[in-house]
Amino acid sequence: MTEKNKNVRLETKDFNFYYGSLKALENINIVVNKGSVVALIGPSGCGKSTFLRSLNRMNDLIDNTKVIGNILLDGNDIYAPDIDLIALRKKVGMVFQKPNPFPKSIYDNVIFGPKLHSKQKKAALDELAEKSLKQAGLWSEVKDRLNKPALELSGGQQQRLCIARTLAIEPEVILMDEPASALDPASTQRVEDLIHELQEKYTIIIVTHNMQQAARVSEYTGFFLVENQGEPAHLIEFNDTNSIFTNPGDKRTEDYITGRFG
Repeated sequence: MTEKNKNVRLETKDFNFYYGSLKALENINIVVNKGSVVALIGPSGCGKSTFLRSLNRMNDLIDNTKVIGNILLDGNDIYAPDIDLIALRKKVGMVFQKPNPFPKSIYDNVIFGPKLHSKQKKAALDELAEKSLKQAGLWSEVKDRLNKPALELSGGQQQRLCIARTLAIEPEVILMDEPASALDPASTQRVEDLIHELQEKYTIIIVTHNMQQAARVSEYTGFFLVENQGEPAHLIEFNDTNSIFTNPGDKRTEDYITGRFG
């Protein structure tokens, strides 16, 4: 890796994505540096989540999809034929829109991934569970009931548990698909605070419909748009968040941010 790009964690080059013959994303070019928080904004149905799921190949689970172009993680193409998908998804973890804890105990939720991927002893798993729950800001609330069902937790707690479950696999990149959209304001604040704390160790890419949230949590913002029905989504603009919100370089970005459409 050259001196110029050694700080780059993830890069897409002319990335196109198809559902069957329908082109959903066209020529997406984006560079994400290590330790940065990137927000993806845009109207509903403009390809943000499709793009996010492309970054750890979750879209592979959908039949009849196709990609053209490249997505590089630490300089390696994640769509190369010899890529290990399990290893990729360990490096690039994902938190979904709705909390989705497994119908298991709080403890078993957190250690599910590590237990699957490695033969760690119970003491090591205990330590990892505590560390991950602390990172997710949940340890003090659940430390005395780790063997209770995860589904007994509140919605906000369940989402932080899902974040802890992601952290337990020790990823490099965390993808978040509207992680706070189903949460109350207090829980949303906790998730946002958590994003700031996690940034010290992880690169984070978050899809959000909440532009105030994008402005609060991210350093860089990408604006996606489908201009006409049936056309693919484009990345209209990608820049530091302050510039996007105060001095956008494209009128379409300005129109969206000021509420003229979308």
